Amino acid sequence: MVNRMVNRSARRLDRTLRALAHSTRRSILASVAREASTVGELAAPFGASLPAISRHLRVLERAGLLRRDRHGREHLIHLVAAPLEEVAGWVETYRSFWETRLDRLAELLEKEPAPSRKGAKE
Repeated sequence: MVNRMVNRSARRLDRTLRALAHSTRRSILASVAREASTVGELAAPFGASLPAISRHLRVLERAGLLRRDRHGREHLIHLVAAPLEEVAGWVETYRSFWETRLDRLAELLEKEPAPSRKGAKE
């Protein structure tokens, strides 16, 4: 049971990181983080076709990063931040790891005497 939950969480993280790997999708997320937008509004800055932007939106939706509200023929796209929080938590684990390592290095460097500067000109 626990193993299944871990695998599900890992798959969610993989989908999110895969979605974030493309610069166009990151730009789309930045845009909808400022305000909900239509597909056409999201496509405009890229000069990309609506089908191309729709493919990016589907990847982001599968990762759980977007919510689409339909009003007639218009689709309004909203950011869903929860998967980003999961990524931030995963990254935080490694940030803590590296901070601990760098703190240890700083302690070692502070304990060692400064190298002599023989032959240095004044």
